[in-house]
Amino acid sequence: MVDSTLHARALGNLLGDWRGGAGSAYQALAERIRLLIVDGRIAVDTRVPAERDLAERLGLSRTTVTAAYRHLREQGLLHSVRGSGSVARLPGAPAMLPAPLETEYIDFSKASPPALPWLPDVARLAADDLAGYLADPGYDPIGTPVLRAAIADRYAARGLPTSPDQIMVTIGAQHAIALLSRALVGRGDRALIEVPTYPHAYEAFRAAGARLVPVPVAPHGPGIDEREETAALVQAIRHSNPVAAYLMPDFQNPTGRTMSRESRAQVLDAAARQGTVVIADETTAELDIDRAGRFPPMAADGRAVLIGSVGKTVWGGIRVGWIRAERPLIRRLLAVRAPGDLGTPILEQLMVARLLGRMDEILALRREQLREGRGRLEALLARAFPSWEVPHIDGGIVTWVGLGSPVSSQLALGARREGLIVAAGPRFGVDGAFERFLRLPICYPPEVTDAAVAALARTWRSLAHSPVAEPEPELLASVV
Repeated sequence: MVDSTLHARALGNLLGDWRGGAGSAYQALAERIRLLIVDGRIAVDTRVPAERDLAERLGLSRTTVTAAYRHLREQGLLHSVRGSGSVARLPGAPAMLPAPLETEYIDFSKASPPALPWLPDVARLAADDLAGYLADPGYDPIGTPVLRAAIADRYAARGLPTSPDQIMVTIGAQHAIALLSRALVGRGDRALIEVPTYPHAYEAFRAAGARLVPVPVAPHGPGIDEREETAALVQAIRHSNPVAAYLMPDFQNPTGRTMSRESRAQVLDAAARQGTVVIADETTAELDIDRAGRFPPMAADGRAVLIGSVGKTVWGGIRVGWIRAERPLIRRLLAVRAPGDLGTPILEQLMVARLLGRMDEILALRREQLREGRGRLEALLARAFPSWEVPHIDGGIVTWVGLGSPVSSQLALGARREGLIVAAGPRFGVDGAFERFLRLPICYPPEVTDAAVAALARTWRSLAHSPVAEPEPELLASVV
């Protein structure tokens, strides 16, 4: 069943500057559409434009587009039925996948640290705790009292007094975003987002029927005038009157930017005046490396709904997140949640309740891992790609690298041939922007980072760009 239709104008925006590189026009077009499908910008089962419509939009002959579509069908990426058009497919997969299933691929597209070393011990202790819950049905739409109390205590320790009845436990942060978008947004309502931003967030708001209001965010680094960014956010809130604004105030994904306390207060004040609900995604908020200043949760500076999870601090495989909001919104979320799921697994909640009591210890470990990962990646990129702009982030798990030319999608496609999956810059934008950027994680083990940068270097050379240097063995051994 076809879920949606992608019109020629929208596909043209997603394609961006697709004509670069060697080979014929139909091959270049097919390769760019292939990337859009495999990284999820064109969802599986989406109907692509008719050949004639796309040819007219791109200023090509219909023969060129026909050849590109035929090439994609041969690769199993399009399925065509006479009279019904063509829809996107992934070979051997029923739904969208971010990467091939072959084990030889290095998946550098996910920004998530490895699991805590003591996680198995915590799981065994939580299993012992489970006995006290087995008399209940086990469907828990709001969260166990012990976990909600632990989350509230953690907020209080960070400078934001919180009661357990302000907490709803979710199946990860993405689930929290989806619930909030369904509770707050009606079809045709405006929702403000930063650009670039976490792609699954704006996808959730679009799925709820929102009209997106994008506001640019500059990469982390010196020379950035935060006053201009803040003024743009405030102006967008005042002029577009969005029902919701999705922000990442700490170590924004992907730019790494942190919003100052002053800017937070100004944005929250503007939102309160307009009746806009600010949703602050704080999944990476506590992952400081060497950030100066003290940054409590955003709701300490005004009214905001907060999203948290343990996916970036403990392990992505622990699917537990939460929403901190006022009680009336928690009640609305409960009503929205019931048709979609019946609650968060109890055992995982018990694990997280134990882990939150050790959060300072966990953060100390992560801080050291991220410091080492940041230093290693920066040194490798400086050696292999001296022309790239690599910001020195002070926390978070990713860096937003400037490539100097609009080749991000081309680089991502070429990297797959070298066994590496990376997230192209346009994945974090709307309508094909950010071809000059590449998001790279700093949270991977050293051997994975080494192999990933080596694959990027091989790809960069194959694209006939400036000569790059292979990372030398001595450098790999000395980088920390």
